[in-house]
Amino acid sequence: MNKLFFIYLICFGSVSHVIAQRFPVHRDTVNVGHMKFDHSYFSFGDIVQGTRVNHVYEFENTGKTPLVIENVLVTCGCTVPEWPKTPVLPGKSSKIRVFFNSAGKNGIQNKTITILANTKNGRESIVFHANVIPPKK
Repeated sequence: MNKLFFIYLICFGSVSHVIAQRFPVHRDTVNVGHMKFDHSYFSFGDIVQGTRVNHVYEFENTGKTPLVIENVLVTCGCTVPEWPKTPVLPGKSSKIRVFFNSAGKNGIQNKTITILANTKNGRESIVFHANVIPPKK
């Protein structure tokens, strides 16, 4: 019985540690970074299938502490983000650039990019939209 409890404790501790790293929750809601985007949604409009496009989302840290982006998650390999790897000081601005490869895509594409950071919620989102049309023959 003690061995079973010990194994359960190790497994549960490992899983909860991994989950806590993936989705951080910051208990202090005052002394955190705050991402104020100039816009959090962008539309590429109609693009021809196979086209590679990119867009920059600019933001300012309006919080009281340096903003640290821990990770940026995307929904598929067609979207690649670039983000600052160093803390963004309060009052300073930075940007997240998102690259989208429309190869193999067709029709309306709505992509959400999730930013894991030391903000009040622990995650922020930016979104883009594209309508991928087939190439003309």
